[in-house]
Amino acid sequence: MDLSIVVPAFNEEESLPELVAWIRRVLDPLGWSYEILMVDDGSTDRSWDTMRKLKQEHGPLIQAIRFRRNYGKSAALNTAFRNTRGDIVITMDADLQDSPEEIPELVRMIREEGHDLVSGWKKKRYDNTLTKNLPSKLYNAVTGWMSGVRLHDMNCGLKAYRSDVIKSIEVYGEMHRYIPVIAKWAGFHRIAEKPVVHQARKYGYSKFGMSRFLNGFLDLATILFISKFGKRPMHFFGSLGLLFFFAGFCFVSYLIFTKYAFRVYGMTDRPAFYISLVMMIIGSQMFLTGFLAELISRSASDRNSYLISEHIK
Repeated sequence: MDLSIVVPAFNEEESLPELVAWIRRVLDPLGWSYEILMVDDGSTDRSWDTMRKLKQEHGPLIQAIRFRRNYGKSAALNTAFRNTRGDIVITMDADLQDSPEEIPELVRMIREEGHDLVSGWKKKRYDNTLTKNLPSKLYNAVTGWMSGVRLHDMNCGLKAYRSDVIKSIEVYGEMHRYIPVIAKWAGFHRIAEKPVVHQARKYGYSKFGMSRFLNGFLDLATILFISKFGKRPMHFFGSLGLLFFFAGFCFVSYLIFTKYAFRVYGMTDRPAFYISLVMMIIGSQMFLTGFLAELISRSASDRNSYLISEHIK
């Protein structure tokens, strides 16, 4: 199959029929084999009934998956990724703000230019400037600086992937925002960006609040840590632990030296003494944390699982 289109949806019953019709108008004349895989993320409206009706109308073109409750966009994408059959996978939101007209060019960039992942860039947005545009620019700048993946719109829902990419990564929590970063750390470095048209929302309302920015930065820290130290946690905790312990030990040694060399008494009355003890305790705890994390990591079932690019026999 040429193409899989993944559409996570939460309370989007009005927009789903229009979206499917729009996708068909764009792709049917191209003669590609494709599927549309929709995930109902625990909607409380009639989204699931709409999906079932679309399945009856369009037959094998539609796949529909329903969650028992709302798990979030990451869970919806991860589940859909495991069920796609296309060589290229397109993700897009169900709210009609992502244009299917962009799909042919995204596919061309994957096929002809050899990219592993192409992310959309909503250059001109129809969102509220204060609550979305300005925080989004800050968020993308910090993310690019921390991860090394320089994109103008990391969280754009319209993206294209080689099938190998989405089959090699796992998306959970709220980490759908960082799929390009996850893909990079999985060894897929050919990441590109394409300006795309952003449509004004036609139905409903945005499902995302300001809390996504705080959660987003916490998720980014998690991704960076797991990517660098997931299989060697002792290198992180052990190094910090030794650093803290050594610094505290040096302070204590200095205090002991001044006591006997210069007759400076009242060592336990000096704040530096307690700071030194706390640093040594923290250092010991971090070292033990690294040791325990290393034992857990060694016992993990995927401790020797690595992504193989090619295997010639």
